[in-house]
Amino acid sequence: MKQSGELYASRRNPDVLTCIANLSNDEVFTPPEFANRMLDTLAETWSASNGGANLWADSSVRFLDPFTKSGVFLREIASRLTNGLAAEIPDLQKRVDHILTKQVFGIGTTNLTSLLARRSVYCSKHASGEHSIANGFANDAGNIWFERMEHTWLETGANSVGQAGRPSTVVWDLRPTPMRSFTPTTLKLGWPSCLEKICSST
Repeated sequence: MKQSGELYASRRNPDVLTCIANLSNDEVFTPPEFANRMLDTLAETWSASNGGANLWADSSVRFLDPFTKSGVFLREIASRLTNGLAAEIPDLQKRVDHILTKQVFGIGTTNLTSLLARRSVYCSKHASGEHSIANGFANDAGNIWFERMEHTWLETGANSVGQAGRPSTVVWDLRPTPMRSFTPTTLKLGWPSCLEKICSST
């Protein structure tokens, strides 16, 4: 049974993404506390650049995490939008559906991380599944995609650092990707300026 919006409106305790961020392995997951500090900085920057406007009360802004792993950024953005759009979209289910289908997007770094991100954002690894808090998706991926793409390395000898035998040029596969569907108004996470501001304040 779907209790959609209530999951975003309530606090999650304990936060499993904090536990995952503390694991020692090859993947580096952003801790929720750090993600929230970045989002606070993003909202401040947005407000300063847009006449004091509240980023979380804007139903037209779209967010893209192009390297999503745990889905922590997307989950926290959805939570903030759920609160910020309450006046504009009073019905909680309609608000959550609008946010998840029209505002929050991610591209997984691996198949596993895309599943983890979907679980964090939709409360189900299948966006269109019976346990998903989102209505309106026609496919299991929802707005969190993963597609394996092969890249070709050209053998060119020594690279600029002088490491002989290592490729120095990458030829990227330019097939259409979900990223090309975004307009310049889409906010892409991981802005160096936000990160720089946060790190300098610690």
